[in-house]
Amino acid sequence: MSAVALVTGGAQGIGWATAQRLARDIPHVVIVDLDDRAAGARAEELGPGHLGLGVDITDEGQVGTMVERVLAVFGRIDVLINNAGIADQPGATLEQRVDAFERVLRVNLNGTFLVTQAVVGEMLARGEGAIVNLSSIAALGGIPTRNAYSAAKAGILGMTRSMACEWARRGVRVNAIAPGYVRTALIEELERRGTIDTAALEARTPMGRLADPTEIAEAIAFLASPRASFITGSVLVADGGWSALGSPEASLQV
Repeated sequence: MSAVALVTGGAQGIGWATAQRLARDIPHVVIVDLDDRAAGARAEELGPGHLGLGVDITDEGQVGTMVERVLAVFGRIDVLINNAGIADQPGATLEQRVDAFERVLRVNLNGTFLVTQAVVGEMLARGEGAIVNLSSIAALGGIPTRNAYSAAKAGILGMTRSMACEWARRGVRVNAIAPGYVRTALIEELERRGTIDTAALEARTPMGRLADPTEIAEAIAFLASPRASFITGSVLVADGGWSALGSPEASLQV
């Protein structure tokens, strides 16, 4: 049977860029997204042999049904990219709401767990598979007012390492990628609203710019590929040097 990759949150941003990149090497890509129409349209853009499904990854029943359908159609899942996630409620800790905090964890962390749990059984039965989880530089350094998102992305790193060690001798690799700031449609919309200062972000980044989604997709594709056959339990930081910088921004001036 031909190889199959499943990408959650695959209808836009990093997820869509990743689906496009994986489709160059993998015959069947399943795009999973909360927006079923967008998922279907993206699958059609990729061409014959691909599939788009609308799924709420926080719903265990929907996740299970989704995996059953994918296995019924393709018979296997070789690669899982846990990309789906949402941003949190930025603001002072004393003003944050616990319901919003819990929602961020439910989508980003619980969703990653539920999809992995539903998919990995088939991988373990065959003795091979690759999983890449989307973390963030928010998991690596303190970002004031970003409690829920930072907690969720740090949790993904811990879960990645735990799963990697659990399944290493059974042929399934689990890694994470921690992107820095990426120029997605969401970032551009926030920029237009004036709620994010991309110029300041670029100034703080040693490479002097935000990432393009295709650059993150390339890193994800590497971790998911046989080229990374001896890599598991690792986090690949793709942040243009953001987390490496240990001096004032002025030191970056050429």
